Amino acid sequence: MLTARNALLEMKAYHPPLRGRTGLRLDFNENLAGCSPRSLRALRAMNTDAVAAYPERDGVEAVTAEFLGLRHEQVLLTNGVDEAIHLVCEAYLEAGAEALIATPTFGMYEIYARQTGANVVQVQAGADLAFPVARFLAAITPRTRLVLIANPNNPTGQALAIADLERILLAAPDAAVLVDEAYFEFHGETMMPRLSDFPNLFVARTFSKAYGMAGLRVGALCGAAEQLGTLRKIVSAYNVNSAALACLPEALADAVFVADYVAEVVAGRERFCRELSGWGVVHWPSRGNFVLCRLADAPGELAGSSSGALVLALRQKGILIRDRNGDPGCAGCVRITIGTREQMNRLLVAMSSALAI
Repeated sequence: MLTARNALLEMKAYHPPLRGRTGLRLDFNENLAGCSPRSLRALRAMNTDAVAAYPERDGVEAVTAEFLGLRHEQVLLTNGVDEAIHLVCEAYLEAGAEALIATPTFGMYEIYARQTGANVVQVQAGADLAFPVARFLAAITPRTRLVLIANPNNPTGQALAIADLERILLAAPDAAVLVDEAYFEFHGETMMPRLSDFPNLFVARTFSKAYGMAGLRVGALCGAAEQLGTLRKIVSAYNVNSAALACLPEALADAVFVADYVAEVVAGRERFCRELSGWGVVHWPSRGNFVLCRLADAPGELAGSSSGALVLALRQKGILIRDRNGDPGCAGCVRITIGTREQMNRLLVAMSSALAI
């Protein structure tokens, strides 16, 4: 009987709750204002030849590299950050090697690492869900071949200091260290300038969040030219579709759209946290476009309820939020995406009603 590799048979599947997502979508950290009008015009301008021809990544890759302040050979466009993670795992992991992650974090790190047959070493955050720097450094061994860090982290929203990231890089010189900066625009700090100092550093960016192009699936993996040269051997020649390639240069050029949206989200994030504090709802300071809060500590009618109670109550009001109760250390927690001012007004009214405050 035909069977897949043991590593695949033994790993858990990732099933994002995407079915039936109607209403106000505050569950997947998407850009709730949509993409730049310039990107949309580029998409609408595509003709039959553009659709029928195989996509050519090179030119747009060069534009992206210039935007990021890097050389072309330091940037590889990918099918979202997911593909970037997958490529790094495939390039540097094998059976018997170790991948190191701090939990809770983005679930695809473990899945892609386990696909290679490598061992995944997980360092659990403490009750404050801050990155466990000291214990993480202690977990680095000669078998560590890959370190995966989301900064800011998802689902906690907390960020790791640049100095601590540098300590990790220095402690693991023979391991690839991938810093996933999917929420960089809402945080403002980056490891990109350190690429020239650390040949084992990779930085990933996505255009799904602040740029509003999640449906087009485009990201960028940045690193040392020599290392990216190796990754280009295994990446599909046509991994980024023509629609994404047509829209990305326009998205990068529309700095005003991104800046305005980010400013609105950051203001909305601070306002939401103030409201949660006023209600007595425990939450974590976030540097992303979302906030993690614990329903078990909520006041009002839902006091002591499961996270699912608030998820259901808001769904009945046409608002979707993400239940993170199953994440390590996140019992009773929900993650809520920050939207526009009007969307946050709607959320605050609905939450106040649901909590019966």
